[in-house]
Amino acid sequence: MKRLVSAFAMACLMIVVATGCRGAGQVYNIADSPVSTATGKELTMEQIQKAIVEAGLGLKWIMAPDKPGHILGTQNARSHTAVVDIVYTTKSYSITYKDSVNLNYNADKQTIHQAYQGWIRNLDNAIKGRLMAAGS
Repeated sequence: MKRLVSAFAMACLMIVVATGCRGAGQVYNIADSPVSTATGKELTMEQIQKAIVEAGLGLKWIMAPDKPGHILGTQNARSHTAVVDIVYTTKSYSITYKDSVNLNYNADKQTIHQAYQGWIRNLDNAIKGRLMAAGS
């Protein structure tokens, strides 16, 4: 009986360790994603800024344009916060990790909680969609 309890405890510990290890992944950045519209029309800097801000707001990001070609994006989810730099031109945009709170960011390994990757993928997809529609 003692062996069974010990084996069960060891199995539970292994599950906890394995689950914790899957909680982090590489920091996901978007580099030089093309600004594309459905019609192929080139957008102005103002139109691109509007599309990016609206995409973020639709996903509950706080979007703060601070100068032409740059937006600071902040995502708050419960006690977790991610901050990204969004840099854009009329040809491309990039989303780059800036800071975080309670997301287990490791600067040496460049890893962060997996939720961050999902937030960035969703933001990128929303931006692509808004840019596509902006050219109509």
